Amino acid sequence: MKRFGTLLLLPLAGLLSGCNLDVLAPAGDVAAQQRDLLVVSTVLMLIIIIPVMALTVFFAWRYRASNASATYTPDWDHSTKLELVIWAAPLLIIICLGALTWLGTHLLDPYRRIDRIEAGKPITQDHKPLTVEVVALDWKWLFIYPEYGVAAVNELAAPVDRPIDFRITSSAVMNSFYIPALAGQIYAMPGMETKLHAVINDPGTYKGFSANYSGAGFSGMRFDFHGLSAEAFDQWVAKAKAGTEKLSRESYLELERPSENEPVRHYASVDADLYDAVLNMCVERGKMCMSEMMAIDAKGGLGLEGARSTLPLEYDKFARRGAVFGVDPSYVASICTAEEAAAAWRAARGTEKTDWMPKDLSPLRGAGLLRPGMDRQRADASTGGGHLPPFEL
Repeated sequence: MKRFGTLLLLPLAGLLSGCNLDVLAPAGDVAAQQRDLLVVSTVLMLIIIIPVMALTVFFAWRYRASNASATYTPDWDHSTKLELVIWAAPLLIIICLGALTWLGTHLLDPYRRIDRIEAGKPITQDHKPLTVEVVALDWKWLFIYPEYGVAAVNELAAPVDRPIDFRITSSAVMNSFYIPALAGQIYAMPGMETKLHAVINDPGTYKGFSANYSGAGFSGMRFDFHGLSAEAFDQWVAKAKAGTEKLSRESYLELERPSENEPVRHYASVDADLYDAVLNMCVERGKMCMSEMMAIDAKGGLGLEGARSTLPLEYDKFARRGAVFGVDPSYVASICTAEEAAAAWRAARGTEKTDWMPKDLSPLRGAGLLRPGMDRQRADASTGGGHLPPFEL
């Protein structure tokens, strides 16, 4: 009897664990829809699971060796009605689960803008989305508010009942941005941008973290997400603007260095192009951006000689920023037009003279260069058997 009483107390242990059931008790409409999808899917599966478990116990008890009254029919091998139940019920459940999954995949797509604040409250023109640029660093989170020109480390805030558009990337390795009470997780990857659209409906402070292991400081990649009223959010922005720290490209490079358990900090101003520079891996001034390289590749590339010069574009900030055993810092400089090069030269020397510039600017524009991958035509052209069009950027 004493042991039976102890077993009755075991369910109460869950109440003492201090767990916060954000997934099942969310504060945002997107997370609430995900919760409903999870619950409905579980209930549908339990329609099969519970009878199977119950029948397993029933048959084990009914046809136990000591039960002499159980019917023994060794020649029985088929029942149409039983086969119909066994196959029809799981088939119908699979069809229902498939329909729910298809609807959820499209309606809750993180890239899809939300169309309602909550059930029965559609989004109107009065609901202006709040854009938040998220950068996963080693090992901390950077949140940039381009509309307000402020930023915060390891702290995120948003007004209640206002759509939030997250633009997410990473500075180094892959992470996963996750606020259980707000919406599902979405990965943050270097050189790529992912998106998440959500809304917070209930004021409060909720936990956010990285759900993808990323190294030694992973356990400290946590932050508070504050759901605030419109007035409280304006006060939060005003507090950030009242600070003295500024997030320039140079200060970002310092912030980007690996560090653990960083305290919350705010930046009163942010470089307007910082997020795009992080996304395109060209925060260092003068470095070629990934978008520039892709534009060059789209026009045919720079040929074999140009390909060699683009190898240092590979992003390796540890080797290029003072690592003990790393190579010397190097990267591909941005490519400019001949006119921009001349203007930069004159600005640097404070002169308008152009005697130093070549008279023929065609080589600087790539005129006469052969398109890559045309070795056969190049051979024909050298023997007089063909003609190649010049390549010009």
